[in-house]
Order: sequence, then structure tokens, then C-alpha cells
Amino acid sequence: MGNWLVNHWFSATVLAAWLGINIFLFTYYFLYFDQDERYFYTRAILGSALAWARASAKCLNFNSMLILLPICRNLLSFLRGTCSCCRRTLRKQLDHNLTFHKLVAYALALLTAVHTIAHLFNLERYNHGQQATDRSLPAVLSKMHLQGSKWLNPIHSNQTTVEYVAFTTIPGLTGVIITLALILMVTSSTEFIRRNYFEVFWYTHHLFIIYFAGLVIHGIAGLVRGQTEESMEEVHPHRCALNLTLRDKNCSHDCCKDPEFGSIPAESWKWVLAPVLLYIFERILRVWRARQKVVVTKVIMHPARVLELQMQKKGFRMEVGQYIFVNCPAISLLEWHPFTLTSAPEEDFFSIHIRAAGDWTERLIDTFQQQKLEMPRIEVDGPFGTASEDVFQYEVAMLVGAGIGVTPFASILKSIWYKFQQADQALKTKKIYFYWLCRDTGAFAWFNDLLASLEQKMAESGKADFLTYRLFLTGWDTSIANNVALRFDTATDTVTGLRHKTIFGRPMWNSEFAAVAAAHPRSVVGVFLCGPAALAKSLQKSCHQHSSLDPRKVKFYFNKENF
Repeated sequence: MGNWLVNHWFSATVLAAWLGINIFLFTYYFLYFDQDERYFYTRAILGSALAWARASAKCLNFNSMLILLPICRNLLSFLRGTCSCCRRTLRKQLDHNLTFHKLVAYALALLTAVHTIAHLFNLERYNHGQQATDRSLPAVLSKMHLQGSKWLNPIHSNQTTVEYVAFTTIPGLTGVIITLALILMVTSSTEFIRRNYFEVFWYTHHLFIIYFAGLVIHGIAGLVRGQTEESMEEVHPHRCALNLTLRDKNCSHDCCKDPEFGSIPAESWKWVLAPVLLYIFERILRVWRARQKVVVTKVIMHPARVLELQMQKKGFRMEVGQYIFVNCPAISLLEWHPFTLTSAPEEDFFSIHIRAAGDWTERLIDTFQQQKLEMPRIEVDGPFGTASEDVFQYEVAMLVGAGIGVTPFASILKSIWYKFQQADQALKTKKIYFYWLCRDTGAFAWFNDLLASLEQKMAESGKADFLTYRLFLTGWDTSIANNVALRFDTATDTVTGLRHKTIFGRPMWNSEFAAVAAAHPRSVVGVFLCGPAALAKSLQKSCHQHSSLDPRKVKFYFNKENF
């Protein structure tokens, strides 16, 4: 448990606070609508379904307020890079922005289900009260003020059905639209859809505009009502409720007047106004920035169908490990895809590596391969901050890339090369362990030159032990194995041509972490991953096992790239 707290105590605190606020809001408003005297007559018709509907509505408003904040990428980059109070622990929390976004979305889905079911019961009970012909309290209340605006039951006719109210009233129709939009957004956000049909995910997620518009309008009509303050003073329910079912036409005492009812004011707009305005400003900023001219200076086609684009843009400034969103209008005017920057801040251009993985990337690669005289136009939004920005905040860093996931570390390794070139004395990092896992040998060709240059430069600077790298080939055939066996005694690796030999298979992470812990017994080690979720779980587990709460011993902090 102690080892787990090293990496997750702040995340656990944020999660507990979020859950606590949700539980408080639900409990407080459930008890409020279940016990408050203004809703005595409303409860007489609806029962406890009133409290369930209103309590879930408050939690829906709270989570709708939060859902946009984790995807305000400029805000997150500002907090990460320029806020002086943004320490390592808080920056690590910012890296979980998409996880929190998904968590809030699942909460919205659950609360929407509770709210919808409660209101279906409410509509059925409203209808039952209107249809009743006896002198029961729900029947009497349902017949009051049918011609005016002070009614309690929104169903005024025996011919009106629940379905009619659901699809013809503002709350009913907007509720249906909101629910459908939320269902489409949640179901299209699954890992399978995002990986294989990104366009479906991208377009359906823009239904959030309909969701927020519907949410703001949803409560305007005020179908759920309570007794007005003036009416409470004249005919308090505790004093007069019994008389409603017993009084006759010649009633003369002070409870003869019918209670009057008013709507509950719409409040959703108060909750979401600030985050919606913030997000609109975010989008305007991103659109303005994306419209600035981008010049593609160089196009390189690497093995394994990987495209490298080197670009320049006026005023563009980056840090190691950051990412950008890229749009190619020739392919799609609306689709923007995230790519990690592979260039270093010290270079006079910025670059990305694009692997063919889906329709959009396939078409982009084909477009650049087929271009003849004029380069396809590229639009760029960013850069945005990621976990890898913090790599130089650690004395010891472990960088783990899987396949194309090596890209953020290419930026880091290039920046290290430049820092050695400039003899940078401010470099806090003393040791870097780099692990690269690839399925095929062609992938290693992407950054062989960079690793070879680093080897040479560090040897010349007398810091050959600054970088330890291990390349793992996770997929091979017998011909590769035989070739390696025949040239086992050569000074350089047969697969990569580098001094360090390629390892066949997957890393034994417990052994790797144990070796790092033994070599740096009192250090804070940053572990950075750009790779699949299964690998993230293995690394997180190793971080927990090998970290200590004792400040005199080694601690491993896990960081993962999230787009």
C-alpha cells in the first residue's frame, strides 16, 4: 500500500474529493426534495421519484461543469508550463486529464439513467393522478388550476399519454435528445472504435454541442413544481392538506383556498456557463493558431511505412515530448489527429513521424508520396504539454517506447545531444535508461542515426555511461535468428549496426527495475512510457514494487503519454 501511495496519493485525493462532492450533492438534494414542505403536494403525486430525479439532476449539472475542463488543452499546458505553483505532483495529475474526462463521462451516463428512469415514473404518476376520478389527494391536486399557470400536474387532459408529454414538451424532447447524444458519444468512445474507426469517434463526439444546448434549455418549462411561498403562508400543507380531500363547495374556513404552485427555476446554465465560455475561448484560440501558415520543408519516407514531416511555422516554440494536432484539408477539413513531436527545441524546425494506422494516416502518406510539384497544405495546432516534458526534472529517467511510441523520446534524445554539444551545465539529469520495443527490424531504422550520434558524442565528452539503451525485438523469424547467431562475435549489432546488441524477446521488468534501484539507491527515478495499456500496467506494477516511502530510499514515479 505504501509503495502505491508514492505514485497515486494525489490522484486518490482528487478522486475522493470528486466522489465526496457527488455524494454530498446527491444526499443533500435527495433529503431536501424528500422532506421540504414546499414539495409536500408534489410528493403526494410523485412519491420518492421526485427526490431521485432532482438529486441526480444536481449531480448531472456538477459533472457537466467538469466534463470540458480536462480537454481544455491550452489551459492544461499553461498550468503545466507557466504556473509557479504547479509542482511535480500536480503536473502528474494533469497527465490524467483524459482518464478524469472518461470518469466524469461514465458518471454522466449513470446519472442520466437514474434521472430518466425517475422521470418516467414521475410521468406515469402524473398521468395516473390526472386519470383518477376519486377524491384522493393526487386526484384533487391534478385537477387544480388547469386553466391558469399555477397548476401542479403538467398533464391536463385524460387523453394525454406519457409518450405525448415526453416528445412534445421542452423538458421531454430535450431530455430524449440529450440522452441519445450521450449514448452515441459514450459508445463511440470505446477503445475498439477509437482505434479502428477514429472518424466515427471524432464526429460523434461533436454532439457535445447538442448536449450542452439541450441541457441549458431542458429545465426552462419547469414541469416539476412546488408550492409558492405566498401560498405556503395562506394554506400550509401541514394545516390544510387533509381538508383538500374532505371540503365541500360551501367551505368557509381558512383552508378553503386552493394551494398555488410555481416552477423550479432552471439552473443548469449557471453550472455550465463558465466552462463553456472557457472552452469556446479555447477553440477560438486553437482555430486562430491553426490558420497560421505551415511550411513543410522536408518529407522523408522511412521503412515500415513511416512518414517523417519536417515543418516550420512562425512563432512556433516547443519543449521536449510535446505533441501537436495535424489537419490536412486535402483529406478532411474537420479531422485533427495528435502526433508527438520528434524534433528537439534546439532545432530550427519541428518534425513528426506518422505510421500508417487507419484510413486518415494511410491517405496522408499516399498524398505525400504522390505529390509532384506542390506540397499538400498542412495545418498545425499546438504544441501541447505531456508527461515527457518533466524528464529533465529527474536525476534518473527510464524511457520506454513501444514501436512508434518512441517518438517523444526521440525529441528528448535529440535535445540531450544538443545539450552535450553546448556543454549545458544546467542539466539536472545524470542518467537515462532507454528501452525500445519493436515487432520488426525495419522500425529500428527510424532513429539508428540518432542513437549512433549520441553514442559517439557521449564517448567524446567522457560521459559514455550517461545513456544506457536496450533495444528489444519482439517479433522475428528463423532467418534473422540464424544471421545473428553467425555474427554474434562482431563488435556491432547485426540488426541495428549499433554497439549495444539487440535483445530478442521482451524485457524482464522486475530485473530492470531492481538493477536501476541498486545503481541509484537514493534517487527519484522518473519512468516515462509511450505505449499500450498492457505495458503501462506492467510498468506501474514494477514502480509500486520497487518504490519506498522512506525518503532515503529510491522512488519510481510513473508517467504515461495521453492524447
